[in-house]
Amino acid sequence: MAPSLASLRASNTELVGKLPGKPVAVFVGGTSGIGQGMAETFAEWRQGRAHIVIVGRNEAAAKDIISQFPKVPASEQGQWSYEFVKCDATLMKEGSSVCPEETRRRKASTRSSLCITTPRWKFTEQLLPGLKAAKDQGEEARVISVFSTGYGGKIDVDDLGLKKKYSLNNAALSAATYNDYLVESFAERNPDITFAHAFPGGVQTNIMASAQSRWIRALNPLMNTIAPLFTVTRQECGTYLWHGLLTNAKAPGSYRIDNKGNIKDGVQYSGDKEVAEKLWQHTLDATKV
Repeated sequence: MAPSLASLRASNTELVGKLPGKPVAVFVGGTSGIGQGMAETFAEWRQGRAHIVIVGRNEAAAKDIISQFPKVPASEQGQWSYEFVKCDATLMKEGSSVCPEETRRRKASTRSSLCITTPRWKFTEQLLPGLKAAKDQGEEARVISVFSTGYGGKIDVDDLGLKKKYSLNNAALSAATYNDYLVESFAERNPDITFAHAFPGGVQTNIMASAQSRWIRALNPLMNTIAPLFTVTRQECGTYLWHGLLTNAKAPGSYRIDNKGNIKDGVQYSGDKEVAEKLWQHTLDATKV
């Protein structure tokens, strides 16, 4: 029988509470949805005792999220920090300007992002010095990219930029596979660090309420009524994904995590080393800004 959410919360609380040193968690895309849920649960389980960085576009949302983090005792004020870094994670140049500063100041990083492939690669690549420094000091170093592992398609190595055969469906299928490959490639090049690509499943977010179309916004109350039947809250999603990262992907290496935090193997994935190398080089070229 699958473990209950209550048992996973208890396990996550224990594991997060035992993290050595002064943990640093960086959440790219952490001002809403899944990223917000992972930031909130991490802060809760640490009882506010962490350095938490939320990277995103909405400063007001970030300030509201941070204001609700658990408050540490007065005697510990100044030992921990929470901050917002304004950045559109889908823009390569903005990611490039954020990461060097974070690398200089941070020892470790756990991240979650809602953009697709190359910006994620750029953030990960530029945060590697901080991740390596954390490992050198006996701390944890883990990266999680939340997108759609297990639901990718075969990719065309002669059209990695999708300039010849672009479509929304092709882009989604390719991005899922690209993330699988890049997680593996980062792990191969950094064998002391944990890298994971996760599929979150259906999660309740405010995407319909904030849609530009008034027709979509009008459907939001109905969706809020029926969504709990087939989706989870952002905090529940965060609990499952943290369980996968903390318990099932504990050792260094590359992992694919499903929406319950379980490890996925051999599902909708063609792990060809030659393709992986071509994609790595393509991404390296694409992220030169």
